[in-house]
Amino acid sequence: MRTPRSARRTLISVTAISATLLAGTATTVAAAPAEKTKAAAAEQATAASAASAAAAVAAPAERLIVGYKSGASEAKSNKAAGADAEAKGKDAGENLDFQRRLGTGAALVDLGKKLSKAAVADVVAEYQADPQVAYVVPDRLNKPLADPNDTEYSKQWDLFESTAGMRVPGAWGTTTGSGVTVAVIDTGYVAHSDLAANIVGGYDFIADPAVAVDGNGRDSNPADPGDWYADGECGQPEGSTSSWHGTHVAGTVAAATNNGKGIAGIAYNAKISPVRVLGKCGGYDSDIIDAITWASGGTVSGVPANTNVAKVINMSLGGGGACTSATQTAINNAVNRGTTVVVAAGNSNANAANFSPASCNNVVSVAALNRAGSRTYYSNFGSTVDIAAPGGETRTTTANGILSTLNSGAQGPSSESYDYYQGTSMAAPHIAGLAALAKSAKSSLTPAQIESAIKTNSRALPGTCSGGCGAGLADAAKTVQAVSGSDGSTGGTTFTSTSAVSIPDNSSSVESPIAVTGRTGNAPSALQVGVDITHTYRGDLVIDLIAPDGTAYRLKSSGSDSADDVKTTYTVNASSETANGTWKLRVQDVASADTGRINSWKLTF
Repeated sequence: MRTPRSARRTLISVTAISATLLAGTATTVAAAPAEKTKAAAAEQATAASAASAAAAVAAPAERLIVGYKSGASEAKSNKAAGADAEAKGKDAGENLDFQRRLGTGAALVDLGKKLSKAAVADVVAEYQADPQVAYVVPDRLNKPLADPNDTEYSKQWDLFESTAGMRVPGAWGTTTGSGVTVAVIDTGYVAHSDLAANIVGGYDFIADPAVAVDGNGRDSNPADPGDWYADGECGQPEGSTSSWHGTHVAGTVAAATNNGKGIAGIAYNAKISPVRVLGKCGGYDSDIIDAITWASGGTVSGVPANTNVAKVINMSLGGGGACTSATQTAINNAVNRGTTVVVAAGNSNANAANFSPASCNNVVSVAALNRAGSRTYYSNFGSTVDIAAPGGETRTTTANGILSTLNSGAQGPSSESYDYYQGTSMAAPHIAGLAALAKSAKSSLTPAQIESAIKTNSRALPGTCSGGCGAGLADAAKTVQAVSGSDGSTGGTTFTSTSAVSIPDNSSSVESPIAVTGRTGNAPSALQVGVDITHTYRGDLVIDLIAPDGTAYRLKSSGSDSADDVKTTYTVNASSETANGTWKLRVQDVASADTGRINSWKLTF
């Protein structure tokens, strides 16, 4: 919807670890009370140790940074840390060397020279098996990040500004979207030199020639002939020029970058498959359903097999009414094939639950934020919204919109151009681009894992959102770092509780437990706590995370916030806590007149 390094040091890279070690480093685990046999628990612990050893060296490094627990002698004594390095090196058959103490108290350990592939993992595993070690991470090599040389990049506040930008440049050092195709199900594609290098074959699914306005019905050419209409047409008293909507959306996802002109795309080495479903006056559900099916690798009668199957679909389109079973079936099938479906929440300043496909299940529904990080005046909202992204507001200043690729033609195609648009249509491709980055960074991710990663690694809105904007403002750098392991995490495992717990009005606290098993050492310093709570006055709520030893971490205090619900992700420094054990979410309503429910919550390590 428009609107100079010593030669003796050894670089460690992901190729130094066997495929066996790398397998299964990101999983989703549902909290369950069932006990495991000792054999099964031992097998899980072994697998977890191997997986975390692989994750710890997933990025290039010359040395290791070892954090010891506060009570360990190695945490305070350089002599003890040196002796420990020597002992662990001996156990691994290598010569390790304690270098110095970091400002945080961690030990810097040189890895020596000529380490074999197996020896690298052995060294990491030795440290991870030590109960006195809180963490072991690579001493990664960082490089300066230069801005793209695209001439209009400075105008793309939505990518880089600290207030409400999506921190996209921070993700580019890890991935730029290579190997992923994004299907833009929209008005098709009008030729643009800033997109051409990333366009692959698509399809025109508009069956009605009157809507297609290209002289025929369905065909293999997704070219956009223009969607203009005259006064009195399309149920509108005034006519409109052509929008070139699909091309604008596609540019946000994957415009060519560092080519010395135009704009930068979010996943600029991904490919775009233009799939045409919108023509004059819009497009029908039937065509959109077939487009979803085909784009995700399904079979559509009379249409050739898709040779550019998309792992991400963007649909910046929609209409009134809840999601139908017909559309939901197509989306479910696409997700089951491994395709993440991203949709716009809608531009009616209303509850997205009353619009489709924004209200469909198994989609990532996206609300729009302005340059200050608040929900735009037009964006839909509500519990069906999953995440928020920049959508822009052009009513006061055009430059506060989203700049992307376009065409100057009022009716048919003319010269290529760039222009600012606003809309949840512009917000959705930000998330589609991020989904492509995540999939490129870790190809084994499922659509559910991609959605979870985007939501879990979002940040609190800089501004406000009455009605609910999902988990927060998407953060590309944080999301990509999390899924790739380049944030120094040791696996990215998520533990979830979906058992609903009622929150009584102005009464004692209630708790929801999650049993965490199979982890090694302590919880991370950036433990992600995802919370989904329904409540009619969230200002009444006090929310705490309770560690296995009973330590309480305050997530939210009570206040005068009159908005509904708490659907967000908190970050907790839980590095002093043992990871394994029963964690609890404690919630108390401290004022009268409102009640609620814990729908679900999760911990991501």
